[in-house]
Amino acid sequence: MLFSLLNSEFDFAEFLISMFSIAFVVFCTMPVHEFSHAFVATKLGDQTPRLQGRLTLNPMAHISPIGALMILLVGFGYAKPVSVNPRNFKDPKKGMALVAVAGPVSNLVMGFIAEFFAVICVAVSKNISVNQQNIMLLSAIYIFFNFAAIINVNLAVFNLLPIPPLDGSRILQLLIPSKHYFKIMQYERYIVIVVFILIVTGVLTAPLSLLSNVIMSLYERLFELILL
Repeated sequence: MLFSLLNSEFDFAEFLISMFSIAFVVFCTMPVHEFSHAFVATKLGDQTPRLQGRLTLNPMAHISPIGALMILLVGFGYAKPVSVNPRNFKDPKKGMALVAVAGPVSNLVMGFIAEFFAVICVAVSKNISVNQQNIMLLSAIYIFFNFAAIINVNLAVFNLLPIPPLDGSRILQLLIPSKHYFKIMQYERYIVIVVFILIVTGVLTAPLSLLSNVIMSLYERLFELILL
């Protein structure tokens, strides 16, 4: 994310607004992502997240410094994983999958809401008479919410990758035999390093961005049909 901003024609105002948007995602929407995991786990019968202080929207309980840095640099990242004990679920595999999918779904919802406000700014600028100062204000608000939407969608797409420790790996548990799944999980630490390298070098960023752009286009077209 930061790399793409610096590589494009530099606009300090857009850069500053984008940084505020990234900070908003890290301190406000990522806690919602992790809270969603904790909330669903608790509702399904596992009190581990609550006992560990994760059933909260306090960002300090959820932020991962490395994950936040990844969002700043490349637009994809993660927060501190919520610990869950699947043995407390009636159906451990299904329970883990529901807990896992709750986080990305929350990001897609927040991205949807953020893009709604971004398109509202466009609709307002097209349908009412505004002076130059108000146009600048609307542009700033649009950039803020549009970036927030993009990052939320990026987070949803990234976390749905079927590789540990991402949420998609928990969903993968439903699709493959347990013995193969746990064998893969043994290499979780090494896989994280490989994924980070692939993202930083851009190898993984391109396909993830493509999918994120498809989702953003769907959001934009839907709102344009309704509002513009």
